[in-house]
Amino acid sequence: MTFAEFEKLPGDGRRYELRQGELVEMPPPKHGHKLIERRLRRLIENAGGQSGVVETEVGFRIVEEDSYYIGDVVYTGTERWDQIPADGYMVDSPELVIEVVSPSNTEREMRDKRQACLTHGAREFWIVDPKHREVEVATPDGHAITYRSGQQVPLFFSPGATLTVDSIFE
Repeated sequence: MTFAEFEKLPGDGRRYELRQGELVEMPPPKHGHKLIERRLRRLIENAGGQSGVVETEVGFRIVEEDSYYIGDVVYTGTERWDQIPADGYMVDSPELVIEVVSPSNTEREMRDKRQACLTHGAREFWIVDPKHREVEVATPDGHAITYRSGQQVPLFFSPGATLTVDSIFE
């Protein structure tokens, strides 16, 4: 499917991603998933100050791949956010994309999405795993580090600011 065809899908309340031309229906997030998204948004907003915009369930288009992804939680600079056309889409990945693992996610899906985001503008891609209470942070240079209970995740966009892993899963 092309992106032009994707845009013509009916607004039927379902959530879809377009992954390299393949249409994928996304199951609705469960309440626990949404609670973690909200908590992450609040924590990042509080720690990051006015450095950018933090939102949940944000779609963005990767033109080169004919893809449209939805990030569970994203961060982008205010100037970039303000340049998104009201009748358009964010192009390329936000600077930070956070995915909260759900039972429906596959390892391949997470790997492919991480690669797409890190190749097309993300400075970090987080995988937040509620079951194991950990956060994996990957960067474009191929490095990944996993933070666990008792540890703090640094925020690249706010020097000195961190999130404690435990605060994500309260």
